[in-house]
Amino acid sequence: MKTIVLASENPVKIQAVLNGFQKMFPHEIFQIQTVVVPSGVSVQPLTSAETLAGAMNRAQNATNIITKADFWVGVEGGVEVTEKGEMAAFAWVVVIGENIVGKSKSGTFFLPPPVCHWLRQGKELGEADDIVFGRQNSKQDNGAIGLLTNNVIDRKALYEHAVILALVPFKNPALYLL
Repeated sequence: MKTIVLASENPVKIQAVLNGFQKMFPHEIFQIQTVVVPSGVSVQPLTSAETLAGAMNRAQNATNIITKADFWVGVEGGVEVTEKGEMAAFAWVVVIGENIVGKSKSGTFFLPPPVCHWLRQGKELGEADDIVFGRQNSKQDNGAIGLLTNNVIDRKALYEHAVILALVPFKNPALYLL
């Protein structure tokens, strides 16, 4: 059995990580341990670079809390303002293994103006979604993408693809350990 340490207790992230690992390594059995660690970035990262740094920091900080595992994973959601003032939402996933670090960014989508308004007021994306859509704790459910697509794609699916892509170096270690 392989151990994954996830730097989050969010049930959506737990399921996305587990699903991604199981799809990439169907003959392995995984258990997930969760830890809460600081991201070292803003509560709502506002650039892709800051979001990637948050995911990397979370994965790295998890290695300091639980030192014996096979993988350490950080998932960080963020937004970025475009040149036209629009806001794009996405997540970064970082997977740390013994000799490999995998990174991937999820798909990106644009947020509607009412949600952007609340982000500009200093709210986190989950809080802004809850205000605009009249929900509670949507970030631990379907998230902005689920609300905007009527669950055609939800937060778990969005993150799951990024987890799978971050695992590419682990699936092909000979190509990444040159």
